[in-house]
Amino acid sequence: MKILGISGSLRAASNNTGLLRAASELAPAGVEILIHDIGDVPLYNGDEDGGEGNRPAGVIRLRQAIADADALLLAVPEYNYSVTGVQKNVLDWASRSTPTTPLNGKPLAMMGAGGMSGTMRAQFHLRQMLVHSNLLVMNKPELYIARAWEKFDKQGNLTDEATRDMVKALVEGLAAWVSRLRGA
Repeated sequence: MKILGISGSLRAASNNTGLLRAASELAPAGVEILIHDIGDVPLYNGDEDGGEGNRPAGVIRLRQAIADADALLLAVPEYNYSVTGVQKNVLDWASRSTPTTPLNGKPLAMMGAGGMSGTMRAQFHLRQMLVHSNLLVMNKPELYIARAWEKFDKQGNLTDEATRDMVKALVEGLAAWVSRLRGA
């Protein structure tokens, strides 16, 4: 099973990107988490959206990676009580349906590390935005990591064992969700 991980942060030492690295390390046997770098995805511009094969190279790679994945795992930072601009931008490019959107019917889980309430507000807001794309969002377990500065090192690596256990449970839950949706 291939799960595509996308972080809503471009920061080199991002805690949310660190969550994806931890998820990759903790994935059960038979589950591979591929972390997709979104640094080459330009701001959405309808003038550059000419359909499949006629989009910027970073967008073509993103959409193909989503299409090839069995599920998505989003690491969701919270900026100003919502998702980051780069995370919304990725969804804007991926949701365009010329000719089809790779998001339609794709299983998805989310997690996030942030301040005193984790990234609860951003994840709630993201759930609202995802309805349009018909993503199959896993409801439980949820993962909102509060006080991230206590659980990650300066390079953005997850060091807290209790939190690592929660990440592992989330990835196992996503794998089970995908299997359930496949009818396995």
